[in-house]
Amino acid sequence: MGKVLVVDDDEALRRLMRLELSDTYEIIDSGEPEQGLALALENEPDAILLDLRMPNYSGYELLEMFTSFSRTQMIPVIIVSGESGGQTKEHCKQLGAAGYFEKPIDFEALRASLSQIAKTRRLVPRTEVRVRLRVPLKLRGTDSHGKKFEEVATTENVSLSGFLCVCAAELATNSIVEVYMTGYGEDYAGKARIVHSDSKAAPLRLYGCRFIEKTGPWVLQ
Repeated sequence: MGKVLVVDDDEALRRLMRLELSDTYEIIDSGEPEQGLALALENEPDAILLDLRMPNYSGYELLEMFTSFSRTQMIPVIIVSGESGGQTKEHCKQLGAAGYFEKPIDFEALRASLSQIAKTRRLVPRTEVRVRLRVPLKLRGTDSHGKKFEEVATTENVSLSGFLCVCAAELATNSIVEVYMTGYGEDYAGKARIVHSDSKAAPLRLYGCRFIEKTGPWVLQ
């Protein structure tokens, strides 16, 4: 059973989280945001559900702390907040949030997100550090229809051996793509295998990729 840490000053919401998620996850919760980092370090949860507006402490500050501190940066943080608006969501994404849910919570969607995060975390060995970083790439290869393609992609996170990215092309699991870094010019990084795909966000798709050949520059060395 996985662990989920909930940091929210709303006691009723924390009880609801336990009711809705405790059949699948061990729930650790606190209404004291200043305890959040200590609880994350002590319990090593598989995901953190974090409110933005709490007394005496900004959820933004705690999010930035979780995603930058070396011992917690591999733990996905999902924002659960009463705030709406694209600017708030984009700001949280830039700070490293793995997802954003508005209150009242769609628990079916939240459970799906937590399940997807669990699958994604298994793509990278636990001994390997993942960094939430948006890197522009170009992928080339053959799509699931047997046609040659060339598409731009943007990473969600990167590691020494692979990356998670969003791309419009329809690619089959276990297919091979050529990877080019396009931040400055176009540098061939190597070949990667598609080890996981998720088409729920179509027309964009989420792919977990693992290098099978790395001959050029990469974000992490």
